[in-house]
Amino acid sequence: MSAIGLSVDVIGAGVAGLAVATALAQRGASVTVHEQAPEIAEVGAGLQISPNGAAVLAALGQGDALRAAGLDSRAVVLRDYAQGRQVLRLDLTRLPGPHPFILIHRARLIEILERAARGAGVTIKLGSRVKAGDLDAGLVIGADGVRSGIRAALNGSGKPFFTGQVAWRAVIADEGVSPEAHVWMGPRRHLVTYPLSGGLRNIVAVEERSAWADEGWNHEDDPANLQRAFAGFAPEVRGWLDRVETVHLWGLFRHPVAARWHDNGRVILGDAAHPTLPFLAQGANLALEDAWVLADCLAQLPQAEALALYQSRRAPRARRVIEAANANARNYHLANPLVRNVAHTVLRVGGAVAPQAALGRFEWLYGHDVTKGG
Repeated sequence: MSAIGLSVDVIGAGVAGLAVATALAQRGASVTVHEQAPEIAEVGAGLQISPNGAAVLAALGQGDALRAAGLDSRAVVLRDYAQGRQVLRLDLTRLPGPHPFILIHRARLIEILERAARGAGVTIKLGSRVKAGDLDAGLVIGADGVRSGIRAALNGSGKPFFTGQVAWRAVIADEGVSPEAHVWMGPRRHLVTYPLSGGLRNIVAVEERSAWADEGWNHEDDPANLQRAFAGFAPEVRGWLDRVETVHLWGLFRHPVAARWHDNGRVILGDAAHPTLPFLAQGANLALEDAWVLADCLAQLPQAEALALYQSRRAPRARRVIEAANANARNYHLANPLVRNVAHTVLRVGGAVAPQAALGRFEWLYGHDVTKGG
């Protein structure tokens, strides 16, 4: 399979943009990435790269780099918010297949992808503010997130729907902790936390509220607001939050999956095509899957046919993941104490009787390997 002779401009040097640039360059395409920022840098935050995303990184030749930069996650543990009692433990060490579940700092993943892109011969232009109409490549790829200009050109400028939820993100120092992700579930709010390499802990906390917060997660907030919102949580959680010095806040908005992902000379992927709420930790993983599938289609078919096949392969998958993420948000935030206790008891008993059954429910997600034609 080859993309030799294909000239590509990619707008955006995030996970989606760097991954698709690498995948195409490795197939022989001439690729330039345009990033409007003066440097490729990420606000400190963590990511969970599940096996479906790790499969793409391995196929790009970055599997060893991923494991070296991150931590192999052992489990996802659901907990009651007030007492910290375990509700359900998903043992990730029992996942089938060769690919790991990795906890990694976003900046480390970007470094891996940037090195891979440059190593494949990709040209990266920083401080480059361009629109699709400014470029004369055979294909322009919009990897420029939820405010993508190409998405708007293809689909119109539709307004996103505010979910009534806001999220805080913070990183604190925390040495010597087990590599597991813990989800603390409470009334109308939940908190996810997990360690990162280098003695760090990632924290994402979500609260339902009527007050609107701006979309995008580079807005600093007062840590006291986060601490007050989760004052009723277990002492362990409050201890972490008391150590937060810098926190970012953003409003969670629901965007529809784009109806049109391409015309003959433009195409979108990642958040530009299907923004995803952070309740299943799949935003980066879907972007990696998109990148591989788009490059694979372009290496096999004429451009118009390739772009049509790419959307037909990816859109149903994106919708299913987004629906599952939305369901998680509802299940994490049960406000009625009786309903919450019953739901948690069912999960607890089910986990004790058939510990692998709950993990098996995610086989469609984690076991999906686009590098094998999935």
